Amino acid sequence: MTAPRAVTAPRAVTAAPLATDAERYRMLRLIRDFEELALGLVKSGAIPGGIHPYIGQEAVAVGVCSALGPADRLTSTHRGHGHVLARGAAPHRLLAELAGRVGGLNSGRGGSMHAADLSLGILGANGIVGAGAPIAVGAAWALKHSAAGAGAVAVSFFGDGALNQGVLLEAFNLAAMWRLPVVFVCENNGYATTLPAATAVAGGATNRAAAFGIPAEEVDGMDTEAVRAAALRAVDRARAGGGPGFLECRTYRYEGHHTMERRMKLRYRTPEEVAAWRERDPLPRAAALLDPATVAELDRSVAEQLAAAEEFALTSEHPDPSGALDHLYADGLRPRPGVSA
Repeated sequence: MTAPRAVTAPRAVTAAPLATDAERYRMLRLIRDFEELALGLVKSGAIPGGIHPYIGQEAVAVGVCSALGPADRLTSTHRGHGHVLARGAAPHRLLAELAGRVGGLNSGRGGSMHAADLSLGILGANGIVGAGAPIAVGAAWALKHSAAGAGAVAVSFFGDGALNQGVLLEAFNLAAMWRLPVVFVCENNGYATTLPAATAVAGGATNRAAAFGIPAEEVDGMDTEAVRAAALRAVDRARAGGGPGFLECRTYRYEGHHTMERRMKLRYRTPEEVAAWRERDPLPRAAALLDPATVAELDRSVAEQLAAAEEFALTSEHPDPSGALDHLYADGLRPRPGVSA
């Protein structure tokens, strides 16, 4: 078999500042086009197993991450590509991770639902619903008790389906009792897989947090600037020692829960409902803050960046099966020969 030709990795990035309208629009476009590219690679088989698309929810990731600083921490979800990109992860390495290649963020071992980049404070996406919240609480505790972490915060993203998970409520309790610098962000897209949130969450999302004395706010999750303003309020309060905060971002995913839905042909949403939410697409709203020439240039630069990312990802090598047991233990210890993992 011919070895893949070497491809120069695109320029690495640092935590995204997202301080201007142009930077936030570019990130919205990057996330949207990255997900569209990933959908095509799932269809072609280049990304095995499928993904949970983030299309439609981009304003939440961009708005929240625009409020973060270099020392802050983040935990994500099974629908986490947007969070990882908005925090500044390199698109070429994330795409390689989705494709299971050694050039990926985690050498192809994490895949779509477990991407992480500790250098950027991304403590990992998580395939278990609600499981990122206690990790963020632990990170916030460590930040609070470390001189190096002074003024830093942790953010935990989760969906409306996590509101009924006991571990999330336990995380609320500890964060409130210990006044930890953590911001809980609920991306309420209306459905836990196919179950309408309105039929599953008694009392509403913000009331869950308020019961623990956590300041809670509901925000339009299709409006990047509204999310940013709410996130800045919560983050600034946490940095100043005011304890945890909670944001319920009302948003919507335009694609199915998972790419498998296209094959299963599920019918739990009406075309009219999807069309109504598409009228509130966050990208045109963000583009309206810029002149058309700037938008066109940003779109072009994103297209070029993703073309390079695709080339890098698809020419990166597949993992060597002989290394399947590497990294099984944190200290590098390998299982004894003949012992199955």
